[in-house]
Amino acid sequence: MKLAIVFERTAGNELREQLARLAEINPDLARTLSNDLGSSLDLISQFPDLHARYDGNLRRAVLPRWSLGIFYEPTPQAILVAAIIDLRRDPAAIARRLGLHEGAADFISGSTMALPSGISFSTDLRVKLPDYFNVAVPFIDRHLGEGRGAKAAIRTVQETVTYAELAERVNRAGHALLALGLKPGDRLLMVVKDCPAFFYLFWGAIKAGIVPVPPNTLLRAPDYAYMFEDSGCKLVVYSTEFAGEIEPALKQVPVKALTVDSFLAEMAEVSDELQPLLAAPTDDCFWLYSSGSTGRPKGAVHGQRDMVVTSELYGVRVLGVTETDISYSAAKLFFAYGLGNGMTFPLWTGGTAILDDRRPTPDTTFETIETFKPTLYYGVPTLYAAQLAALEAGPRELSSLRACVSAGEALPADMFRRWKNKTGTVILDGIGSTEALHIFIGNRLDDYRPGTSGKPVPGYEVRILDENGKPVPKGESGRLWIRAESAAKYYWNKPEKTAETMVEGWLNTGDTYREDPDGYLIYDGRSDDMLKVGGIWCSPVEIENCLVGHPAVLEAAVVGHADAEALIKPKAIVVLKQAGGGGPGLTDELMALCKTTLAPYKYPRWIEYVPELPKTATGKIQRFKLRAP
Repeated sequence: MKLAIVFERTAGNELREQLARLAEINPDLARTLSNDLGSSLDLISQFPDLHARYDGNLRRAVLPRWSLGIFYEPTPQAILVAAIIDLRRDPAAIARRLGLHEGAADFISGSTMALPSGISFSTDLRVKLPDYFNVAVPFIDRHLGEGRGAKAAIRTVQETVTYAELAERVNRAGHALLALGLKPGDRLLMVVKDCPAFFYLFWGAIKAGIVPVPPNTLLRAPDYAYMFEDSGCKLVVYSTEFAGEIEPALKQVPVKALTVDSFLAEMAEVSDELQPLLAAPTDDCFWLYSSGSTGRPKGAVHGQRDMVVTSELYGVRVLGVTETDISYSAAKLFFAYGLGNGMTFPLWTGGTAILDDRRPTPDTTFETIETFKPTLYYGVPTLYAAQLAALEAGPRELSSLRACVSAGEALPADMFRRWKNKTGTVILDGIGSTEALHIFIGNRLDDYRPGTSGKPVPGYEVRILDENGKPVPKGESGRLWIRAESAAKYYWNKPEKTAETMVEGWLNTGDTYREDPDGYLIYDGRSDDMLKVGGIWCSPVEIENCLVGHPAVLEAAVVGHADAEALIKPKAIVVLKQAGGGGPGLTDELMALCKTTLAPYKYPRWIEYVPELPKTATGKIQRFKLRAP
């Protein structure tokens, strides 16, 4: 027998006792294994209900997401301790991870879940797809044939939607869109809160060949009017909560529009069977709007294959999502980040998504976790900071979580440590973008370093270049470029910006990064003046233009400034038309102006009054001087 297990039921503390016994026999090996497994043991200790499973002569203790054990041959020196996270689709990776044993490739974590029919990945993680397919089939339809029809696909406080119900309603949504006069290739703008109807509209459109476009639901009427015109959308469907901004926008740019409730009524009148319209893997599938450096959003056009790539390469192969997982994303579905977390990852694996349409706060997120007991929680640093402050008042029941994920802005190392101390779970920080669709550099449960974005997601290529387009030495900062099959094809109606950002298959992220000696990538800020506030892109120019609209303001500059939690927020430096007029009253007026004119998260948290702004000889504001401490 190659391997045998020395325990049948154990928790993390007992595993530590096994290591202590090993230390008496072979101190060096025990020390090495303890270091390698430190983070894993911290997680394992949360799960007391391990159980043994038998495979012939090999026994393995398993959880839905974990396999672990102390294996031995006749000599103690051959003892191997392993904690493996979801390597079910890649036995060769298990062999590499365990390294020391010939038989390791036979040890697979959890049950093997095959990729959807007709889809595979090459050894270099390039996706192989049929020449023509419709991505709604592997994400929606296939679950019926695989026996998940009665399983919960979506849960909310109001309702549970099974996979069978989801498939039926997706078909009805597709038919309803066609009945309303939309044709394949037409755009559907869906300003919809996080609710099951988002799924019906998004996937129903795709299945019918229509292109869904879910914009940020926090925008103002002028932003939506611009998108109506820019996208050329044939229909707008919106949640009534957003009528106060959508209806004025419709007066500016008339487009056929329905509320979600009206659309659901249309769905009830049509067939629940719909044949998918086939397309090539790189054909247009959906758009996501990304903020621009001038404040005008850019429509990033994504292909049919893109959600397959992110869901498999990051969702499954990095985060280890399976059908046993329950996913809850505080980041909303209109974000590329939230779209993956709260929709495509659970649908790709046959898991369950938890949706909450409320604005995420510490109270709402903790309540949702305690009610639905998700295994995966996705937030952003600003929210984690608020949750940590709330935890000072007392603990919350978060034991269902096996992992937390963060993106949108860099997670401070101190926040990582405080969250781990308070909750016992780690936050896996990463960086993604609307253009790349999801995280392309990330930490993982078995390989993380606080204060870094982690390492490149397998299948994604990364390079850091200087201003001349040459690779920088390790440890030096440069602009981050990535290459990925999930990258957007182009920006709609923005050929110059497309040429600047998408170059010979590479995507210019606009972020400045450096690589540490161990290969972890560290965020050093933006290469331009864009800010991320609460994980959402924010243009300084847009805020400046708003401030200058006040009759007392001559000019203004906006830069990023770290708050008490080391998170970046907008700071305004203002020159008044009449010197000496700045004070608390004017500051309150300017903040209120920004809150009512712009999306609320964009308002400046601080306003400083100065006699003049630093400028170049040509009159361009030198924001880098204003950012200096």
